Amino acid sequence: MKRREFITLLGGAAATWPVTVGAQQRPAMMSVIGFLNYGSVETTVERVAAFREGLKEAGYVEGRNVQIEFRWAEGQYNRLPALANDLVHRQVNVIVAAATVTALAAKAATSTIPIVFVGVGSDPVKIGLVASLNRPDNNVTGISILSVPLAVKRLEMLSEMVPAATTFGFLTNPKNPNSEVTLREMPTAAAALGRNLLVVKASDDADLEVAFSTLIAQRVGALLVDADPFFFTSRDRLVALALHHDLPASYEYRDYVLLGGLMSYAADASNTYHQAGIYTGKVLSGEKPADLPVTQPTKYQLVINLKTAKTLGLAIPQTLLVAADEVIE
Repeated sequence: MKRREFITLLGGAAATWPVTVGAQQRPAMMSVIGFLNYGSVETTVERVAAFREGLKEAGYVEGRNVQIEFRWAEGQYNRLPALANDLVHRQVNVIVAAATVTALAAKAATSTIPIVFVGVGSDPVKIGLVASLNRPDNNVTGISILSVPLAVKRLEMLSEMVPAATTFGFLTNPKNPNSEVTLREMPTAAAALGRNLLVVKASDDADLEVAFSTLIAQRVGALLVDADPFFFTSRDRLVALALHHDLPASYEYRDYVLLGGLMSYAADASNTYHQAGIYTGKVLSGEKPADLPVTQPTKYQLVINLKTAKTLGLAIPQTLLVAADEVIE
C-alpha cells in the first residue's frame, strides 16, 4: 500500500470514532480506563475529581501511568450501548460504569473486560450484574447504592419537613431499571406515614412539564424526586419547576440543593466515586473483579436549603437541623 493511500485510509477510520473530551494518543504500555457515564462533563466535575483521587491512592495518575477514555451519554440512555461497545472496540483495560443503566450496558457489551460500577441503585444480584455480593464472579464488581431504602428514608424526612401535606407526589423515570422496584415499595411506605401517594412519570423534558401540571392540578403538598440519571442531568429544570410552583421537594443529591432545591439525602457521591477509583486501581494492578466484594457507601449526606425553606414558609424541625450534614443559607 502506498503511503498516501495508507494515510487516507487511516484518516477515514479515525473519522468514524466518537470525539471524546481529553482523548489523546495511547502511549505504549499505558493502561487505559474506559469511563462510561450517563451524564455530561459539566454535571460530573466533582465526581471525576474524586475518582481520580481514588486512582491516585491506588497508585495510578492520569497521564503518568494510566489514560482515561471518557464517554458521555448526555442523559440519553439509548446512547449507552453504542458508547460501551466503542470502549470494548478500543480494548480498554477496565470500564467504569456509573448508575444501573450504564452498568447493564457495559455488562451487555463485554464478558471479559473488567467492569467497576458505581452508584448502582438496584440489587446487583437481582438484576444479574453479579452472582453474589461477596463473590461477584465473572468480570463485574463495584459500589452499590440500594435506592429503595434511601427513597423511603427521604420520604420520611420530607413528611417531617412538610407535616401538613396529606398527598405526596413521587416523580420516577419508567425507563430506569430501578423504577419498577421502587414503585412496589413507595405506596406502602407512604401509607405507613398516613399519606397518599400520587405517582407521576417522566423520561424527557416534555414529560416533566406534564408531570408538574398533574402534580399541581392534584394539589399535592410535597414532591419526592426519584434517584435517576436523567433527573440528575435535568436538575436545573427540575428545581426551577418545583420553585416556580412553590412545591417542597426532596432530591437525591446535594447538587439539587445547591441550585435551590429544598433538601436531599443520599450517599456522598464524591465518596463513592473515590471508592470506585480505588477499586479500579486494584483491577489495573491485577486483582480480579470476582475477588473484590461489592461494597456499599459508608457516608451519607442530609443537606437542607434554609433559604428555600423560608421562601416556602416551612419551619425546619429541630430534629432535621441536628441531623443535617450541611445547611445552605
